[in-house]
Amino acid sequence: MCLSIPGEVTAIRREAGVRMGDVRFAGVVREVCLECLGEVAIGDYVLVHVGFAISRIDREEAERAYRELDVAQVESELAADPAGSEPGP
Repeated sequence: MCLSIPGEVTAIRREAGVRMGDVRFAGVVREVCLECLGEVAIGDYVLVHVGFAISRIDREEAERAYRELDVAQVESELAADPAGSEPGP
């Protein structure tokens, strides 16, 4: 099963011609590729899957998703894996 996590864009930049950004997930900030989306601004909320922002969502939808997720579990998993890698098969 795949899961996308909502986060807030806190910074946007270009790296080697690719639009990247910092996205905050429940207090943890990760670098995310924003290239797949059209216009994204600081303060926007996006759904992120394996390091790629795949869609924009509004703040209410992000808050609803966080309520449905066990946010404490998500925070601990993100903090435990600073490289942001997924487990192997």
